[in-house]
Amino acid sequence: MIATYLDKLNDSQRAAAVFGVEPGRLPPPLLVIAGAGSGKTSTLAHRVAHLIVNGADPRRILLMTFSRRAASELTRRVERITTQAMGTGFAAEALTWAGTFHSIGARVLRELALAIGLNPDFSIHDREDSADLMNLMRHELGLSKAESRFPAKGTCLAIYSRVVNAEEPLPEVLSRHFPWCAQWEAELKKLFAAYVGAKHAQNVLDYDDLLLAWAQVMQDPGFAAHLGGNWDHVLIDEYQDTNRLQARILLALKPDGHGLTVVGDDAQSIYAFRAATVRNILGFPAAFAPPADVITLDRNYRSTKPILDAANAVIGQARERFTKDLWTERLSTDKPRLVTLSNEADQARYIVDQVLANRETGVPLMQQAVLFRTSSHSGQVEVELTRRNVPFVKFGGLKFLDSAHVKDLLAVLRFMQNPRDRVAGFRVLQLIPGIGPAAAGRVLDAIEAAPDPLAALTALPAPPRATADWPEFVATLGAGAGWPDAIARARAWYEPHLERIHEDAEFRRGDLLQLEQIAAGYPSRERFLTELTLDPPDATSGQAGVPLKDEDYLILSTIHSAKGQEWKSVFILNAVDGCIPSDLGTGTSEEIEEERRLLYVAMTRAKDSLTLGIPLRFYVTQQARNGDRHVYATRTRFIPTEILDHFEPVHWLPAADGRTAFRPPPAPIDVAARMRRMWE
Repeated sequence: MIATYLDKLNDSQRAAAVFGVEPGRLPPPLLVIAGAGSGKTSTLAHRVAHLIVNGADPRRILLMTFSRRAASELTRRVERITTQAMGTGFAAEALTWAGTFHSIGARVLRELALAIGLNPDFSIHDREDSADLMNLMRHELGLSKAESRFPAKGTCLAIYSRVVNAEEPLPEVLSRHFPWCAQWEAELKKLFAAYVGAKHAQNVLDYDDLLLAWAQVMQDPGFAAHLGGNWDHVLIDEYQDTNRLQARILLALKPDGHGLTVVGDDAQSIYAFRAATVRNILGFPAAFAPPADVITLDRNYRSTKPILDAANAVIGQARERFTKDLWTERLSTDKPRLVTLSNEADQARYIVDQVLANRETGVPLMQQAVLFRTSSHSGQVEVELTRRNVPFVKFGGLKFLDSAHVKDLLAVLRFMQNPRDRVAGFRVLQLIPGIGPAAAGRVLDAIEAAPDPLAALTALPAPPRATADWPEFVATLGAGAGWPDAIARARAWYEPHLERIHEDAEFRRGDLLQLEQIAAGYPSRERFLTELTLDPPDATSGQAGVPLKDEDYLILSTIHSAKGQEWKSVFILNAVDGCIPSDLGTGTSEEIEEERRLLYVAMTRAKDSLTLGIPLRFYVTQQARNGDRHVYATRTRFIPTEILDHFEPVHWLPAADGRTAFRPPPAPIDVAARMRRMWE
């Protein structure tokens, strides 16, 4: 008999939850193709719970997701389902190996550190810190003084990251993704070697190292068997977003596939710019002999039937995919609208009109979203929303850890933990009045080679222009405060500098208090710094774009940031060639297919209402000889004529009095017949 805790699942979800689960043996490899809105998280949570109910040790289950929030939600659901099934309390903490790929990688590397040539006290650089260290190496190698312009630090880091995560040779990466940098191949190779050496000398790892080092460990058969033996069951969420390194790690953990379950949707693979590859999920079944079983979840609980019909038609043109057509019991007569407008300004006015009209009919602003391919596409809408006093949040903007004051405090904590971290030290030292780049460099040089860098720092005489502030700084670093008292002490030292550096110090202080509250939930400074770096909050309280007095606000988001979200009403900007697909995303057939999947992801965010804007003219500012000019656009190639019957076409023009005017297309006419009748 099927246990009652599985009763809420549909047939496909239940089949995925119970597949191969038998006491005393590991299930064969399983791929769950989970369509948009098909209850993927619930299915995966029920599978984990079903394993535990049937005797699996939760400490021997490895559960990996792509965000800390997703991991927390998943473990909470497992806790609730398991408690219901077993009739006794089950704590989510029992799933000791649940987290993101990178956080699990950090834990593995710390536990193995002494056996694999790492110092277990290593610190982890975020992208900005890594770029700064890359820049230091550029300067030391004299590349910033080259006669021809050498790639900037961010570009260098992007090239390095692509080589690591995609496992592609440097010449191929330069040729395919950075052709303007191809002339610097030899210099870049030298730069990357210096960058890796600097990280080793400073006892730091960057974001990519957490996967690279783990994958290199797995190349050793002994270590691979040792790590793989730690977990009976390995379950991966959002498998379509994995890169080659991650796939290699998984296949080394479970080479025969037994105990391995991956969940994802090839139709939502949209992160190639992060080196994710759809080939991982498309090729998963064939990676094992016999091939892995595939179960498809195609019942959608989110969108209405007309929205799904249109989305199915768009993705149905894909060259290669796991065949599925989403279906639903949510019937409606409202097809997605294809709204043709004169220009982007009219598109902005139309969308804001519709957002406010929806609000009057009971749809809160927070249940509506405007999605776009690229962040710059929302400019006209933002202006119109501001003009009409409509509050909004834009996702894809400034991240919490990108704020200067937050990075300052985190740098103090990182320097406390690892005084060899040159990037953190360089930032912290320059917070002290009288210490500039040169003086900071001399201090770091003095402690770099010391056996005990903190003791060496304490013994250093104060820099000549910083004698007043130096003793308190040294005392703060050497206080040896426990956790989380260490962050309170660091904040107390930093706050006077905050007031000196920033005019809006009082406002920024709120972010530091928020950071301290977050820190209190972690058992150690090491764990806090690791997880906050790998999965930071979205935005600071002051950069979210919403005045605190507004309890309701519209969502503006790039399509990439919208993945996994849903709203009652969705508006997609610029459904025209050049925007979707982007001009930069049509170089290869693989890029075009990913652009198609982007549109599909955007469309499947909508629950009740979907509108795609088609502005006919764009005003382009250029430095070319033609200067600023209007360009004309055509409907996206992903909605060809043969699938237009899934949409409602609407032509819109502003009325003379400034109010919106809807002008549906007139009834079809036969012009050829009329012309013939002229001669009858």
